[in-house]
Amino acid sequence: MPFDVVIVGGGPAGLSAALALGRARKRVLLCDSGLRRNAAAKHIQNFVTRDGTPPDEFRRIGRQQLEAYKSVEVRDVRVESITGTRGAFHVELPTETVEARRIILCTGMIDDLPDIEGFREFSGSSIFQCPYCHAWEVQNRRFGALVASVEMLDFAILLRGWTSDILAFTDGKFSVPSEVHERLNKAGVRLEERRIHRLVGTEGHLERVALEDGATIDLDVLFARPLQRQVPVVSSLELTLNPMGYVLVDEMHRQTSVPGIYAAGDLVTPAQAAIMAASTGMFAAASLNHELTIELATQGLLV
Repeated sequence: MPFDVVIVGGGPAGLSAALALGRARKRVLLCDSGLRRNAAAKHIQNFVTRDGTPPDEFRRIGRQQLEAYKSVEVRDVRVESITGTRGAFHVELPTETVEARRIILCTGMIDDLPDIEGFREFSGSSIFQCPYCHAWEVQNRRFGALVASVEMLDFAILLRGWTSDILAFTDGKFSVPSEVHERLNKAGVRLEERRIHRLVGTEGHLERVALEDGATIDLDVLFARPLQRQVPVVSSLELTLNPMGYVLVDEMHRQTSVPGIYAAGDLVTPAQAAIMAASTGMFAAASLNHELTIELATQGLLV
């Protein structure tokens, strides 16, 4: 007997989707390989009732709450591939292949970290992506913002909400027009256009930035948004992506370009936070359930 839905990924989006579908009495398999995109993060923030919860504890609570819904099965397993069509997908796991009527992808993304010495070492402890998730805990310290384009310099201005000491780094990747210089000055944001050589600190705590010309700049915290790419199982499906590389979904139904495959969480948007991912997981599950229930009922397949 096929599963009604296989969910790929057991983070906030996948757990939320599984909960909604369990309550809708659908037969669900949630597959979680255990890998977290932002594995260095120590807490989930800005999630009402769960502010400050460690990610592993969040997952434990989510799984525990799924136990009340006997139609939901959770496995610690990686999905190797997905083939087939709507109503008859084949999901290859390491030891077997299961069938599913629908798929929800909640895989997250892969971060391609900048090729800067020390960047990986300080990620999650002194280097962060989202100020709404992490800036409160480091407020009023010496902030840096590593930006990839002129358009992203407004991100450095946004950080002024948490500190008066903010330095925007271009890493020598682009020129900054004079009018943008003036805009930054008015906002109280300093600009550093020289290339970065390495990041220096001790025990996971950033202390300074060493530039290629030998100069150093004292710094406590760096915010950066690395480039991201889809995980292999998503890439293999040849889904339509938007110009930024995120899976394109129907905003009304959260369905991808492949009928029967839905997507939620970080893989569909650069606006990434646990509560946002959980919200899209619920939305995708409800849209899927609406379509699937009508289909099964009109075919006389509902018990």
